[in-house]
Amino acid sequence: MRRIIVSNLMSLDGYFEGPNKELDWFVVDEEFFEYARQMLRSVDAILFGRLTYQHMAAYWPTAPKDEIADKMNNLPKIVCSKSLDKVEWNNSRLIKDNIPEEIAKLKQQPGKDMVIFGSAELASHLLRLGLIDEYRVILNPVLIGRGNPLFQDIKEKIKLKLTGTKQFGSGVIVLYYQPA
Repeated sequence: MRRIIVSNLMSLDGYFEGPNKELDWFVVDEEFFEYARQMLRSVDAILFGRLTYQHMAAYWPTAPKDEIADKMNNLPKIVCSKSLDKVEWNNSRLIKDNIPEEIAKLKQQPGKDMVIFGSAELASHLLRLGLIDEYRVILNPVLIGRGNPLFQDIKEKIKLKLTGTKQFGSGVIVLYYQPA
């Protein structure tokens, strides 16, 4: 069975983006890029919500060519959105209806793991439904004071188990969690 991994950057105070969707506080260095390359090698599909998909689709097709750009442009991308009518980025397909059921079916298919980048609303929704198998929180050593929280609309306690950590020289720590 395929797993769904959520891999997202977060400020120490719990935000994945600033109040105006700014991402300029992310600490990205060679260790982060090596983490990203390893992550992309381990999956065969990327799941996105609408906003993250639109942001990524505007950047990656014209990004400088390297292994990360190659993977981002060529891996299958599944976009979960009720408001989009079409997706045009290479190797993308749209799920508009019955999103949880369609994601559950994808998990039953053979293949490698799938990853969600960004898309905090989608990730939180799937977490609440028990469809997330691993959360990788890339904790950045910065407080941004306000913004959009990584975990959204969590109304009940969801116990997680820490399964690993990885520390970068920059002070970034990747926290690996699975549902308890």
